[in-house]
Amino acid sequence: MDIQGKTVLVLGGWGLVGMAVCRELLVKQPRKLVVTSLTKQEAESAADRLRKEAPDGVELATAWGNIFVRDEIKGASRGEILGSAEFRAMVFHDSMDELSEELLAGSTLFRIIDEHRPEIVVDCVNTATGISYQDVYDSFRRVRRTTESGDGDALRTETEKLLCTLYVPQLIRHVQIAYEAMRRAGTEIYVKIGTSGTGGMGLNIPYTHSEEKPSRVLLSKSALAGAHSLLLFLMGRTPDAPITKEIKPAAAIAWKGIEYGEVMRGGRPIRLFDCDPEGGVLLGDRFDLRPSAEECGARPYPSARGQESLRSVYVDTGENGIFSLGEFSAITAAGQMEFVTPEEIARNVVFEIRGGNTGRDIINALDNAAMAPTYRAGFLRGSVVERMLELEKEHDLHSVAFENLGPPRLSKLLYEAHLLRLTCGTIDEVLRRGAEELSAAAWERIRSDDKLRSEIVSIGIPILAPEGDRLLRAPEIKIPPHRGDDVVSADARERDKWAEAGWIDLRAANWGEWLRRIETMVTEAEKADGDDTSSRVFMEKRFLCRTDDVRIGSLVAWIFIEEEKGERMKG
Repeated sequence: MDIQGKTVLVLGGWGLVGMAVCRELLVKQPRKLVVTSLTKQEAESAADRLRKEAPDGVELATAWGNIFVRDEIKGASRGEILGSAEFRAMVFHDSMDELSEELLAGSTLFRIIDEHRPEIVVDCVNTATGISYQDVYDSFRRVRRTTESGDGDALRTETEKLLCTLYVPQLIRHVQIAYEAMRRAGTEIYVKIGTSGTGGMGLNIPYTHSEEKPSRVLLSKSALAGAHSLLLFLMGRTPDAPITKEIKPAAAIAWKGIEYGEVMRGGRPIRLFDCDPEGGVLLGDRFDLRPSAEECGARPYPSARGQESLRSVYVDTGENGIFSLGEFSAITAAGQMEFVTPEEIARNVVFEIRGGNTGRDIINALDNAAMAPTYRAGFLRGSVVERMLELEKEHDLHSVAFENLGPPRLSKLLYEAHLLRLTCGTIDEVLRRGAEELSAAAWERIRSDDKLRSEIVSIGIPILAPEGDRLLRAPEIKIPPHRGDDVVSADARERDKWAEAGWIDLRAANWGEWLRRIETMVTEAEKADGDDTSSRVFMEKRFLCRTDDVRIGSLVAWIFIEEEKGERMKG
């Protein structure tokens, strides 16, 4: 299909992939490009940037709002919708009742398509994430607690909230509205940017957000992504529907920028706290998950230097947030999630629209169309790491972990590897020391380096003292995860489990485990030192231990591959 002279609607046009798609479309000179986003500010900001790049004669228009709800509440947050009995009733009606003209006319998505009547629609909204991360499991836990309380009014409210989070009715209604709107508007082609839900990895994926592994919330995302693909598959087999395609990246998507600045999580800066090494929290049979700063012995850090939030070097990955050098190098390492660039996705989208066959259309070939990590992304990964290293030196810091990626175990392992780097410098030096010596050196570094200590506890990763009886922490911690109860049991077995999952563990036994790992890595490297120089030999394993530096991202990637069995099966 020729794009020139057509009206193109890009849903989610402000996002990382959406902007790349818009730029690629502009080259083909559509008559009008409609850019949408969740907020009016985002949509207008994207359009303003694109106007500077648009060829003469291309009209830029905008639309905004939550496309999964009706127009009158399109600007309400999820919390506002769930907190209002009136809004909840709207969600019930719109997702559960039969599709009607009244329902169609009130839909945000229907109104956008009906107003602009695009010949081409490119959907870059992460539908599976948006619906599944409403978290039906958390809603269920609230209903169960309310049932036990015997409060009838509260139970009714929580039950309504639970019903508002049911995934499948929302997804079905979304596809029904999209199909009917495009059919009436005469849309000729619809391209969806989907997701595998796990960045191309399997049930062994190591990355979660404090939930069990594999996370039910994460698997819900994959299940919704698969359900969405099958619904689009059906839409593509419907005679009066637009030609339907889906591009499904099976890797992390990056990147938007490489910068130094304030580290944001959930739209807010990470507040810095410190914890007196001689203080901390004495561990007992119960564990308070949400104490005040005073109750856990934390204090704002630094008190008089004017810096109240964490600042560091990061790579901006758009909707997925900002990652530290350690996080980025771990997740994009070979055998981990790796990554693909938004520009590659955009080129495939435009090629498919124009009638080409990229081999990446899930609707055409569900079994083989997942977009794998790319040579270009792998080649450019080195330049990302190199630039971040330069910025680290410029700002005299180490970009280790922000706890934006998850799991907390990743941040824990990155910071423990970082302590090895700070106290030993090289792999050889690590191996020359014993577990007790490593424990003492790490503890001394934690005690003396208030900036390091503050950064660790401020991102939600506690520090377990060498004796195992005290914890340095800020008010918020990632492990154990909060599941509704502010205070939980904390026997020795639970503490060991939490230490493994997301506490910096300064006990000698943990450093003995690190020694075992590194000895295994060195043995593997020595085995790779034979005469075989073919592609069969993975060279990074050979050179991992031949460095003057401890490569924290590579070490942690090795742990996830070898110990967590979290290696991606297909490239």
